[in-house]
Amino acid sequence: MAGNSARSGSDAGPSESKFESEAAAPTTRSMTSTFDPAQTTVIFVLGGPGAGKGTQCALLVRDYGFVHLSAGDLLRAEQARAGSQLGELIAQHIRDGIIVPMEVTVALLENAMLEAIMRRDGATFLIDGFPRKMDQALRFERDVCPSAFTLFFDCPEPVLRERLLRRGQTSGRADDNPESIAKRFQTYLHTTMPVVEHYERQAKLVRVDASPGPDRVYADVRRCLEARGIKAVKGEGGEEGEGEVVEKKEEKEEKEGKQKVGTGAD
Repeated sequence: MAGNSARSGSDAGPSESKFESEAAAPTTRSMTSTFDPAQTTVIFVLGGPGAGKGTQCALLVRDYGFVHLSAGDLLRAEQARAGSQLGELIAQHIRDGIIVPMEVTVALLENAMLEAIMRRDGATFLIDGFPRKMDQALRFERDVCPSAFTLFFDCPEPVLRERLLRRGQTSGRADDNPESIAKRFQTYLHTTMPVVEHYERQAKLVRVDASPGPDRVYADVRRCLEARGIKAVKGEGGEEGEGEVVEKKEEKEEKEGKQKVGTGAD
């Protein structure tokens, strides 16, 4: 599995989190990202609201040992954190179905990645529900870490709407109601789909049909990952293990390198 590498000297004190200071005023950043993409792997996970991103991420964590970070969960946790200067701002954006300011979300994710690496949880991250706008994508890849690819769960809106309304009966989430759902769909179509199209043009998109049940979707996800050379470290329900991303190109280069050594080639 990839190791980890992070810039030092970016820790915030306990009285003020890093993203609060970044949201309060623009900062001058180096063009060097916080994490080295040769040692830290980032996989964005996108899909419409109700596409099952969280469910699929949980299965991937189980079988691949990835670290799952949900942008939405991080925002909701910050909203509920005692003393947060941004709690009401986040709450209002969630209620209105609009995207929270970029600096807040990017800094939350960066802090969570740093904490996971400090705990030695791993350095292959599934970042769920992000980036939802092009400016988020560009800022994260410039300042935090370039992504390996985006896993996109594609699902028709009527299926998503039915799932969300059903989930709203028990979830207790402020945005699982008809009015917020309609706003979220509009935001998704107008701001997030351009991000999906951007990564598709770069050949960095893995598209999965998310309309069937979770088991069938997950089987398709595993096939797509295997086609990219990403190997599970355990079978379903197997023993605990740590995930590893191995690109076929790297395996081929390593093999060719060994052949050159054996033949005396330069």
